[in-house]
Amino acid sequence: MKRRKLIFALTLTASIAAIAASGCSNPESSTPTEDSDAKTLVMATSADYPPYEFYETAKGEGKPIGFDIDIATYITKELGYELEVKDMDFNGIIPALQSERADFAMSGMTPTEERKQSVDFSSIYYDAKNTIVTAEGSAYKSYKELAGKKVGVQLGTTQAEEAKTKAEEVGGITLEPRNKISDLIQEVKAGRIDAAIIEDTVAKGYIKTNPDLVFTEIEESGELSGSAIAFPKDSELVDKFEAVLQEMKENGELEKLVQKWFEDYYEKQEGSAE
Repeated sequence: MKRRKLIFALTLTASIAAIAASGCSNPESSTPTEDSDAKTLVMATSADYPPYEFYETAKGEGKPIGFDIDIATYITKELGYELEVKDMDFNGIIPALQSERADFAMSGMTPTEERKQSVDFSSIYYDAKNTIVTAEGSAYKSYKELAGKKVGVQLGTTQAEEAKTKAEEVGGITLEPRNKISDLIQEVKAGRIDAAIIEDTVAKGYIKTNPDLVFTEIEESGELSGSAIAFPKDSELVDKFEAVLQEMKENGELEKLVQKWFEDYYEKQEGSAE
């Protein structure tokens, strides 16, 4: 009896040792390593900017989708990284890059000279124009026509910069800054502001779901336009991302995403509104 117990104990000990050794040598162990952690890149964005980045539900449930998200997904996959999207207010994106809480940012961001002092940029991947969004029946075509009006802008954007400059030139324009585009839309609908300065591609999306609003391209809009990928200063990712971005331009992948988000998307929105 004692012999059987001894044999069983030895066998059990050997089995445990074999399992432990096998677990230690398994390259597919589920325990994360420092190397696997380094494979995930954090993208900062402000997911209130359809079709660049937005939530499918009004409550902001699920994960952000959109043009920028698809570009980022394609690039990171090509480079062998996992992607984590971190949603935040637009004016918090550059500080997030500077404090290394994000590896890069995509949020329809224009590479202005002022921003270039704080972060690095890729080349422009999409160009757009600024518009004036108003209630139906009160369309404005220029900043001069906005004299004496309350005009909404999103904090930290080139639209806010342009509106500030034009307001000083024209005089009589009261700027009303808000954190999110959706806030501006609601303020216009409620009549608390007379108009909002919003990029045309984004304005088009909001107009589809808010038929009581209209938008008009600004006649004397500034020269600052176009979206680029932002990075912390001297990031080693700049050249890597730029190489894939150029490939996307050459192989037609970028054009496919433009078609998906700036043409097909709006057609679906128009169909659902009908």
